[in-house]
Amino acid sequence: MDTIDYYNKYASKIFEDTVDRDTEELREEFLSHLQPGDTILDLGCGSGRDSLAFYDLGYDVTPLDASEEMCKLAEIHTGLEVLQISYEDMEFNEAFDGVWGCGALIHEPEDELEGILDKLADGLCQKGVLFLSFLEGDFEGIRSGRYFCEYTEEQLERILRETGRFEIIRLWRTEEEGHDGGECWLNLLARKIS
Repeated sequence: MDTIDYYNKYASKIFEDTVDRDTEELREEFLSHLQPGDTILDLGCGSGRDSLAFYDLGYDVTPLDASEEMCKLAEIHTGLEVLQISYEDMEFNEAFDGVWGCGALIHEPEDELEGILDKLADGLCQKGVLFLSFLEGDFEGIRSGRYFCEYTEEQLERILRETGRFEIIRLWRTEEEGHDGGECWLNLLARKIS
């Protein structure tokens, strides 16, 4: 079973596990670089939790997820139309002031990450802001029925530098209680430069 199939099969459980997670501090950091009413792409929106928060604050948000079943649940939860598109198939041209990807790329291997970052840069307006969070570590492989790829600070800094499309505003760690104990996350805030 591939990762998208996993999300389709277990969409209800994943929705319940994630819809109430508190990401307010991360959202506030991201939004401090945007203006009210700006356009935001919620990459890998999952339950739609953050899309709804952005919408309620007056932002023009576009939720996107690759899982058909997660899209259905997010539409019910948010009342917003959710785009069902894989990251590889995204084709936006300077459509967004910000891209929010909270845990959105935890299933993407390093050799595909640069291409996705290029697509995100294409979708951002000039000086647009990107937020991404990644599991911190060096694990790459199948865990709990899904492929995961963890990253280190050094890897993320190098990958962003190699794209030549972003400058890092801030890179910081947070910890969250997970199902198997604590999880360490790397949070990345960057600005499009080309």
